[in-house]
Amino acid sequence: MAHRRMKGLYYITHINNISSILNRGILSHEIVEKENVPFTRIYNEGIVANRRNRLTPDGRSLWSFANLYFQPRNAMLYQVVNEKGLDEIAIVAVRQDILKRPDIYITTGNAAHSESEILHPREGRQAVAEMLDVLNSDWWKKEDGSKRRMMAECLVPDVVTPDSIDGIYVSKHTVAEKLKSTLPHGKIEVIPALSLFFQPAQRIALTDRISIIEGDMFFSRMQTLTISVNCVGVMGKGLASRAKYQFPDVYVFYQDLCRDQTLKMGRPYLYKRESSLEQELAEEPSLESNGNLETWFLLFPTKNHWREQSDIVGIEKGLEWLVENAADLAIKSLAVPALGCGLGGLEWEQVGPLMCRYLARLGIPVEVYLPAEKKILPTALTKQFLLKP
Repeated sequence: MAHRRMKGLYYITHINNISSILNRGILSHEIVEKENVPFTRIYNEGIVANRRNRLTPDGRSLWSFANLYFQPRNAMLYQVVNEKGLDEIAIVAVRQDILKRPDIYITTGNAAHSESEILHPREGRQAVAEMLDVLNSDWWKKEDGSKRRMMAECLVPDVVTPDSIDGIYVSKHTVAEKLKSTLPHGKIEVIPALSLFFQPAQRIALTDRISIIEGDMFFSRMQTLTISVNCVGVMGKGLASRAKYQFPDVYVFYQDLCRDQTLKMGRPYLYKRESSLEQELAEEPSLESNGNLETWFLLFPTKNHWREQSDIVGIEKGLEWLVENAADLAIKSLAVPALGCGLGGLEWEQVGPLMCRYLARLGIPVEVYLPAEKKILPTALTKQFLLKP
């Protein structure tokens, strides 16, 4: 039931603001503006302006409150990380006892959104308890409201005082050490947390173009994402199951291919989706894309029927086809899971070298994602092992 627990309360800010926050607390926009407090902005003007005109039940503007998220790994963080850069952003953790205060408000989503309710503490805590599956999810969508609801907020009048601050999260160790050097010794814990900032837990560069990744492929920012599939139209488990929920248009396209018997072993199929995943994940569509005006999906058959074990011979034929056709298909960058591993029954030690030898021939950026079901030994992750002749 760990996924049913509330994770905490968090404030997203520029790393330049940390010293001021530890001295004065997390201030409302109103106080920052009124007292001319120096700060480095991370949100664009439009996002901030939308909050000025939304009122709480007591008639106060959202600008009169410091806003804390129940889930910091949300669309807002995704946007500011990609616009400002990993080294610029910090997440301030706040103790949950602030939820006991009678003067706070709790929202059922992004507070500036007209569909989000602004509730008194008791009702708000109950609403948050009912939204824990959304708040603790790894993904969000605009269509089902999870994108908005994942940004549920605790609104604290005027200021969250420094004594309520519990720690600071940053993207990596080098950023943590740099920030620690600017703060009084031992005053607050600074914690590097890669996954919180949509970063892989591990990245191993085999060449200047191909890397081995431990992490979530759907946050890779590659132009084309590869989904392992069968040839009978069933997306039941693993990445395929996630794709079915997160991208229903991909699922419909895949089923049509199977129904027409177009999708066969040794012949992956490219779905050129005319929208950018980066734009969909960000809070506002103004996010500048990482060169990707669209996100494509490569449906890669690894078995004929979902009940069968993955077919290494068919996978190799599919890799051969990919090497021969990627340039003509205009694939510019590619993310690929460990084809047939994990739920497919094949071992990384067999599939990894096969994949890497073929994918290294593409001449484009490629990220190969390790299977999540089993820890891979370091000896099977070296350039010598994976790119041996």
